[in-house]
Amino acid sequence: MARTYRALAALLSYPTEAMRAAVPEIAAALEAEAMLPEASRTALAALLRDFAAQDIYALQERYVDLFDRGRAVSLHLFEHVHGESRDRGQAMADLIGLYAQHGLEMAPGELPDFLPLFLEFLSLLPEAEAQALLAEPAAILRALAGRLAARDAGYAAVMEAVATLARAPATGASAIPDEDPDDLAALDAAWEEAAVRFGPGEALDGCGTDRLRTRLRAATRDAAAA
Repeated sequence: MARTYRALAALLSYPTEAMRAAVPEIAAALEAEAMLPEASRTALAALLRDFAAQDIYALQERYVDLFDRGRAVSLHLFEHVHGESRDRGQAMADLIGLYAQHGLEMAPGELPDFLPLFLEFLSLLPEAEAQALLAEPAAILRALAGRLAARDAGYAAVMEAVATLARAPATGASAIPDEDPDDLAALDAAWEEAAVRFGPGEALDGCGTDRLRTRLRAATRDAAAA
């Protein structure tokens, strides 16, 4: 599944000329591994044709308008878990440690909970371990797939493919409320800096998959209850 994870990571990354040049390779990887259902591969093939045909600046504008205008479809997983609380910083520190244990080096300025980077990391793991880790934020992935379906069918196809690999439930959950991307007042409110909560944190020592899973599972329960 390594090439499929990398292909999906590329499709969820900011569009570049290099990514456009790799469209045939991405398409070939998805078909060669055939880890996704035929319907998913067909939807992704349509998006790849669109990427190949569109002007690069139009693709970049589309990406920014979709992912940078609000937080509802943020590709930073822990934002859907912890918001801007102190717990998010600790969770990211844990994830950085996990990446380092497997030899993944982050570029300057990268945040570890960025979904394309997380997918790249999964491509380095044994299949069973990768699938187990991807399943932890499954409810968040389902929420993102649903929200993208209302905004952009092409990127929705990518997130639906990721949710499929995660065996996501029918109902999603996110700590970030959905929003109307055309409601500028709501977008301003969503981007207001959240208050940092100080106080006792989780008494979990060390970093690793168990601690990350505990945080993700707790956040999914909290979001679903909300």
